[in-house]
Amino acid sequence: MVDPKPPRPDRLRGLREVVDGPLHGIAGRFSRFLSARWPHSALVIFTRECTGRPRKVAGDAEMINRVTIDELDQLKARVDPGAPVAASAVIGGVTRAVWVVLDPVGTLLVLVPRTPRKRLPEAEELAGFFGIVATSIRQQVAQASPDYLAESRAASTERARTITEMVAAHESALLSILNALRSSGLDDRRARLTATEAASAALVVLRSAQESDLSLSEEPASAAFTKLRKNIRQLMKHHEVCLEFIAPGKTARPLPGEVAYAARAMTRTIVLAFAAQSRLARLRVAWSCDGGSLLIDVRDQEAGELDVSTLSRELEGRARTLGAAVDLDAVPGWGSRVNIALPLDSPTTHSGEPRLTSLNAREHEVLRLLAQGKRNKAIADELGVTESTVKFHVTGVLRKLDVGSRGEAAALARSAELTPSAPAR
Repeated sequence: MVDPKPPRPDRLRGLREVVDGPLHGIAGRFSRFLSARWPHSALVIFTRECTGRPRKVAGDAEMINRVTIDELDQLKARVDPGAPVAASAVIGGVTRAVWVVLDPVGTLLVLVPRTPRKRLPEAEELAGFFGIVATSIRQQVAQASPDYLAESRAASTERARTITEMVAAHESALLSILNALRSSGLDDRRARLTATEAASAALVVLRSAQESDLSLSEEPASAAFTKLRKNIRQLMKHHEVCLEFIAPGKTARPLPGEVAYAARAMTRTIVLAFAAQSRLARLRVAWSCDGGSLLIDVRDQEAGELDVSTLSRELEGRARTLGAAVDLDAVPGWGSRVNIALPLDSPTTHSGEPRLTSLNAREHEVLRLLAQGKRNKAIADELGVTESTVKFHVTGVLRKLDVGSRGEAAALARSAELTPSAPAR
C-alpha cells in the first residue's frame, strides 16, 4: 500500500491561518482555504460544543440563513464518523447534493458543491484538514478564552431573544386558530377536527423546537459540575490530595453555556494554582447558585502559600469578559481561598451604551488605542499592521458599536471602563 503524499507546505501554512483566529470567523477562513480544491457555494460546521452559535456558516447567505439544527442533526445521524461521503440531504429547506464529513469528536462539516458529483474528491485529505479544524474548535471552547466567551454571550443573548419572539408570535397565531376551530358556531365537524389536530401538532413541534434550541445554550448546573469533577480528578491523579466536591443543588438555575465553560475553565486554573504549593493535602471545591450568580468557592487549610497575584492575572480576562467578581486570599499558617461570583445574566451596560462584546480581539485593541487618542498611523505602528488595515478595523468598530465618530467610540470605551491593556487572547 502506497502512503498518501503529505500536504504541501503552502497548504499547511494556509491551514494554520484557518485555526489561528477568532472562533466566530473560522467557517469563512476554512471556506476560503477549501474553495480551490473543493469548490462550494456554502459551508456549514455544526458542533453542539459551541453555545450560542452551534452552526458556523459561510457562503450563499440565502441558503445558510435557512439551515436548521434539525436538518443538521438528521444528516449527522446518517453519516459514520471518519467516513466522508457525497450524498443528498435537505439543507436550507431544499434537497441538495452535499459533501459531508463527520469528525470522530462529533463535529460535522457540510459543503454544498458548486457542481454536484457522485464522489467526493480527495475525501481522505478533506477529512484530515477538517479533523485539525474540529480539534481547534474543541480546544478553543474547552479553554473558554475571553474572546470565545464574549462572542458566545452576545450570541446567546440574541438567540434567546429571537427564540422568545418567534415562539410567542407563532404560539399566539396557532392558539387563535385553535380557538376559532373549536367554536361550536362553525360548521363541517370533520374540517374543524382535521384543522384542530394540525394546529395542535404544530404547537407541539414548535414547543419542542424551542426546548431543543435552548438546550444548546444552557447546561444544568449539576451536569456542568459533574464534568468539572471528572476534569479535576484527571488533573490531580498524580497528586496525593484528598478532594472534596460540593455540587450545586438540584433546584439550581440552568447555566448559560458561556458561564458553564468559563466556570469550569476558571475552577481548573484555580485548582492547578493550589496544586503548585509546596504542600497540599486537602482541597475543597464547591459551586452554588444564589439565583443571579454562580458562586465558585475553592479553599484549603495549608500554609497559605497560594500565589495570589499570578492567579489573579490568570483569571482576569475571563472575569472581566463576563462581569465576574473575584476575591482571593492567602493567610500564612491558615490557608488559602478563592471566591468567584459569575453573573448568570448579561451585565447591564454603562449609561445604556451598546455593549462591547460584539468586537473581536483585534477590534478591542484598536478601540483601546483609539480611546487613548491615538491616530491611525500610531495605532498601525503599535500593532504592526498597515494604516489601511487600521482604517478597516475602525470602520468595523464604529459599525458594531452603532456610533458615528471616533470620539463617540472612545467615549463609549471609557464609560465601559475598557482597561488600558489589550484583552487576553
